[in-house]
Amino acid sequence: MCTASTTPAPVREGPGPLTGFTIGLTAARRREELVALLERRGARVVEAPTVRIVPLEDDDALRRATRSCLDAPLDYVVATTGVGWRGWMSAAEGWGDGGALLAACRQATVVSRGPKATGAVRASGLHEAFSPGTEASQEVLAWLLGRDLRGRRVAVQEHGAPMEAFAAALRERGAEVITAPVYRWSPPRDAQAVRRLVEAAVHQEVQALAFTSAVAAVALLETAAAAGRREELLAALRTGVTAACVGDLCAQPLLEAGVPVHRPPRARLGALVRTLTEVLPRHGRWGRRPLRSGPHPLVLQGNALLGDGDPVWLPPLPAAVLRALAERPGHVLSRGELLSRAWPGDHADEHAVEMAVTRLRKVLGPHAGLVRTVPKRGYRLADAS
Repeated sequence: MCTASTTPAPVREGPGPLTGFTIGLTAARRREELVALLERRGARVVEAPTVRIVPLEDDDALRRATRSCLDAPLDYVVATTGVGWRGWMSAAEGWGDGGALLAACRQATVVSRGPKATGAVRASGLHEAFSPGTEASQEVLAWLLGRDLRGRRVAVQEHGAPMEAFAAALRERGAEVITAPVYRWSPPRDAQAVRRLVEAAVHQEVQALAFTSAVAAVALLETAAAAGRREELLAALRTGVTAACVGDLCAQPLLEAGVPVHRPPRARLGALVRTLTEVLPRHGRWGRRPLRSGPHPLVLQGNALLGDGDPVWLPPLPAAVLRALAERPGHVLSRGELLSRAWPGDHADEHAVEMAVTRLRKVLGPHAGLVRTVPKRGYRLADAS
């Protein structure tokens, strides 16, 4: 559900490193935690989970897979995600099979896909024999295929979607594969909110999109494609809207689409937020732009005016006009130039510029004198002083 407006009325609130930036979230899992981290740093957040997680703790398929793991000794166990591994162990405990499943895993060779899965494995009292630093399933598969798998029993904890190719490659080498579908992805509860997020990104009413899973990134692109907006969304992500992903695996669908992606050195939510905090204030389009120097300086950051008092959030269009003027301090911009800079790709006329400037001055209040009219020529930013 979309819980924040992309065109809010200006309000005053405490400053932070992300004040002035509106960030779209596609996450379903740990969404509340990510929202809190971003809002604590001053950002506004638009929530539109592109998929939802359907837990299978009570599902017969997972229960059958668990019982199959207990029918005979396991040789290898693959943990693919931390939340999935913990969910599996918890479900087994609820069925009264928790101790037996842990004992079966303890007798096997455990392989974990990256640090999150490794942490969950260790928290359950087990130790991994191998874990790739990249969190790539292909590295886990390559490690397993380097062993003699004939007649071996391999349990694979799936992570949101069936790992059919992974399991097939193991079976081709003679392994008996048991897949444990701990959770799966389904369409979002609020598809309309996802479409609104696509539109907000296309019109650059959000300054960044944050992704915590590859599935969520794919789902957003598919929603854009269904609306005939895929290429426009990709163009926005390549030029004005920052894409930030929690890790390399999450970033892969966007990288394959030619989108530059910012990633933290460690695949953690806190690290993802720190990356946004470092990148957005320095972004060429949305970064900090001085409007007035001297004893009472004013700065435009994202869509917020920062000065001595509380930040003033500007609606996207007036902010775009002010940003265009701030990009060329001291220069007069004609109405036509402002149209091309603040309304790229939109069908507007010079009257729209006049209306936007009027609205901007109203929102600026005591700072309305920042925007000067130059008769018969256009507008300019007041000289810094």
